[in-house]
Amino acid sequence: MSVSSLDRSLDNQWLLLSLLPRFATRARERVLANADCLTDVLSMNPATLKALGLSAETMSAIHGWQAEDLSHPVLAELMKIRSQCRQHGIRLIGQHHDHFPEALRQIHDAPMLLYALGDTGLLLQDQIGVVGSRNATRTGLDHARKFAAELGRRGLLVTSGLALGIDGAAHAGALDAGHPTVAVVGCGLDRLYPAQHRQLAHRITENGLIVSEYPPGTQARAAYFPQRNRIISGLSRGVLVVEASLKSGSLITARTALEQGREVFAIPGSVHSPVARGCHQLIKQGARLVETADDILEELGTWWSMQAQPEAGEAVDKGPVLAGLDSREIAVFEALGYDPQSTDALGQLTGLPADQLMQSLLLLELEGLAHSAPGGYLRAG
Repeated sequence: MSVSSLDRSLDNQWLLLSLLPRFATRARERVLANADCLTDVLSMNPATLKALGLSAETMSAIHGWQAEDLSHPVLAELMKIRSQCRQHGIRLIGQHHDHFPEALRQIHDAPMLLYALGDTGLLLQDQIGVVGSRNATRTGLDHARKFAAELGRRGLLVTSGLALGIDGAAHAGALDAGHPTVAVVGCGLDRLYPAQHRQLAHRITENGLIVSEYPPGTQARAAYFPQRNRIISGLSRGVLVVEASLKSGSLITARTALEQGREVFAIPGSVHSPVARGCHQLIKQGARLVETADDILEELGTWWSMQAQPEAGEAVDKGPVLAGLDSREIAVFEALGYDPQSTDALGQLTGLPADQLMQSLLLLELEGLAHSAPGGYLRAG
């Protein structure tokens, strides 16, 4: 039986891309420098594949696809995964799919494919990541539930990682208040982890969505959780850290969010609490201190106002965006563009000394009007 008689759909093409050995970010970038879409690599001839510097293992799998060789290990794995997905009702959401969010597609090392259980249309809604310690305090769990309920009521979809502690409380808080929620997991959707959250996972599939970049049969491993975290932040407009120790994995999510240009929020706690120290460190580094859901919505409201596109012939009014800023911050904002500019260049454009320039940039970051990126600073959005 040939691959073509089974299915050469885009779903299968993106599934194959996700399974290709030694086809990591740099290899994909080389393909995209010479093609319109990653799937084009599946029809390239051997000479072109070799010229792109692809490994022998990668080229072997592509040749197996072209030759319809189901005995090839990668093709055999593809067929096994498709069978498991049908068995468990798991859907494939490749980068070609209408429900694959553009914001996630644009992150570094974006997943080529998501496995999904539930309402995949939720991926297109505005999301807020809510993460925190597995060893949360009672107060932290209460914060997670209440913030998730209120953020859901105000129109933000709560996304988290289904872990014990803050993650589970955030999911439950949204569901208990009648709002859907999205869980991103670091395992196959037929091997959901932890076992204590199986009932919660069932509730989420019935009233939300669970996604993973790992195929069915994949057991949870510590190395998978940082990879999962980049998807949580990649799906979200911002990330709220409720409680975190200085070594918490939630700080990885926050750091990834900053690298992706997302907003980071943190709830302060007692100076004597070890699970508050991570939040305090984030606040020292520029995260928005959060006391109520309004603090988050105000920050993201500024971000959304920057995204809004005027109708044809409509005048653009920047007044509300810059309202309350001093002339110095307005000058810096107006000097920023949508490509990174160095502080030296911004200093020349604004005539500000370095210390005043950095103070203004920090304020603009806190207001959600600018963010840092490789090469300097640029306008948010």
